[in-house]
Amino acid sequence: MNQEINREMIELSIPHRSEYVSMIRLTVTAIASSMGFDIEDIEDIKVALSEACSNAIMHGGCGAEENFVVQFVREQERLTISVSDFGKGYSVQTLQAPKLEELNEGGLGIFIIRSLMDDVKIKTGSSQGTSITMIKNLREEA
Repeated sequence: MNQEINREMIELSIPHRSEYVSMIRLTVTAIASSMGFDIEDIEDIKVALSEACSNAIMHGGCGAEENFVVQFVREQERLTISVSDFGKGYSVQTLQAPKLEELNEGGLGIFIIRSLMDDVKIKTGSSQGTSITMIKNLREEA
C-alpha cells in the first residue's frame, strides 16, 4: 500500500490571503493520503494546518505582497509540516491555556494545533517571524 519513502520535501510559497488555505488543505490531503494516513488523522492534520496558516495570514505582519512558506517533509514514519512567516514574531512564553468559561473567537489556534498533532514546536522572536513545526506520526494498522 505505502511505497518506501526515505525523505522528501515539498515547499510552497503562499500569498498572505485566506483564499489559498483551501489549496494548502488539498495539498496536505494528497500527501497524507499517499503516505497511508487514515481519514481521521488526515482531518486532524488539515485542521491543524489551517490554524497555522490562519495565524501566518493574520499575524505575519507582512503585506499581501509578501508570502509565507509551507513546507511538508515526508518520511517513512511521519509527516512534518512547517508554516513560517516573516512578521514581527511574539513571545511563546506569553501564551496561556484558554479558560473554558472565557472562550472568545480567536486565540485558540496554537492550543488546537497542539491537541491534534503529535509534536509541535514554535520558533519565534522579535523581527524574525514565526515558524510552527507540526509532526504527525503514521500509526500502525491494527
